[in-house]
Amino acid sequence: MNGHVHSAKYMDYVFAARFDQMDRCYGIPFQEFIEHGYSWVVKRAELEYKRSLKLSDEMRVLTHVSKVGIRGAVSVAFKIFNHGTSKLCCSGEFDYVMISIETGRPVDIPDWIAEKYSI
Repeated sequence: MNGHVHSAKYMDYVFAARFDQMDRCYGIPFQEFIEHGYSWVVKRAELEYKRSLKLSDEMRVLTHVSKVGIRGAVSVAFKIFNHGTSKLCCSGEFDYVMISIETGRPVDIPDWIAEKYSI
């Protein structure tokens, strides 16, 4: 409507990039979490918009785990760049919590998952 990407779409871009990274870089596709009875939910989202992306722009999304906390808590920092100009459009951080699908409650990250995320 305003000739630029709606702010809510930036979250979708980060989620898509993170799911791709989990599969490609750590060898754990999101479906594997589901199959083991786990999922991730967002506890906190912080986005700082620097400049808008136009509807025809391509972007590059970088994510990395910035902190692993207790009880299944993981913070993921991100940056979204306009691919054509290399300018930063948005940055921020998401706090995720691993939950049991069965109970909907937070769970500790199992050792087999922590090992895959270890460098």
